[in-house]
Amino acid sequence: MHIKTIEPIAVSLPMLKPVIMAGEEVRRADNVLVRIEADNGLVGWGEAASAPVMTGDTLESIVSAVHYLEPALRKHEPADIAGALAAMDGRMYGNHGAKAAIEIALLDLAGRAAGKPVHALLGEKKRSRLPLLAVVGGGDLEGDLHDAEKKKAAGFTAYKIKVGIDSAENDAARTRAICRLLGSGLLISSDANQGFGTEQAVAYVRAVKGCGLDFFEQPVEAADLSGMATVAAVDAGIAIGADEGIHSLADIARHHERKAARGVSLKAIKLGGVRAVVEAGRLCDRLGMSVNISCKTGESSIACAAALHAACVIPNIAWGLTLTHIALAEDVTAQPLATARGHAEALDRPGLGIDVDDEHVRRHRVPIPTRNVA
Repeated sequence: MHIKTIEPIAVSLPMLKPVIMAGEEVRRADNVLVRIEADNGLVGWGEAASAPVMTGDTLESIVSAVHYLEPALRKHEPADIAGALAAMDGRMYGNHGAKAAIEIALLDLAGRAAGKPVHALLGEKKRSRLPLLAVVGGGDLEGDLHDAEKKKAAGFTAYKIKVGIDSAENDAARTRAICRLLGSGLLISSDANQGFGTEQAVAYVRAVKGCGLDFFEQPVEAADLSGMATVAAVDAGIAIGADEGIHSLADIARHHERKAARGVSLKAIKLGGVRAVVEAGRLCDRLGMSVNISCKTGESSIACAAALHAACVIPNIAWGLTLTHIALAEDVTAQPLATARGHAEALDRPGLGIDVDDEHVRRHRVPIPTRNVA
């Protein structure tokens, strides 16, 4: 079996409600799907989100990169994932979003051909049921309290509150109110998405001390490891996590060495694929760092299924799994990836274990002019 065609498809998916975070408001989810067809007719699907602030990727750049990478993979065997990644790296530097989408599609295709779920291609399955990290992110106190109450009633046991939107004082007050509503015995985090300066972040951490917050993600700019370390040194009983600052194994090691983070959020679009997420998860386990595996806001059941497979095999996922398809008003699959009572079950069907609906894809497809890249 060999690759016959690789097609990037840009889509814009409606959200149930806007997600407001520092530096970005997601009102529609702009993603690129990758469809890979083999010469025997089998098809695999991948996905990457447009994320200009996090990865530098736009719909246009991902589509162009996939087109540029296609010649390096034509007639390649889908099961040779390592060879495909090497071929892509040899043809094009960086562009982790496009490479992640292609790798996910190859894993889906290889799994379908072998009759195995993707997690079986990644390693030994260590868990079958995973707690989901519910995002509370409107910036409006009453709206966020209502959202948190609704998600608690639905069975969620882990939460992420979006901050860095207002002043440190106001965001801390909102965080404390949400923590009071949720109560004890849950995993509760907040995420500034680089929205605070060091002084603001320190003030926020001190103001939320003792309210039940377990970890605080990416308080300051990704490149500011000194600022991260300063916030991490505050004696508040709150672990500091890194997200936008993690794009490689070296970034993880650097944050650990500088005592800038006690855990990380891992995304395929930042690291270049699902296999890289699993490798990073294993490194974190060796370093004693906590892990959250996450999708970018608004990714569909395709990328979310890939994240779920990775979460099933990494050694430690103490900070939960963030699946963002649940925030979409419409998905690209016949049936969205199933969740129940704030948890997701391992997918054991061949490939990703989800079925893309061609009509849904056509409905949300957006035209992207193709440009050649050097």
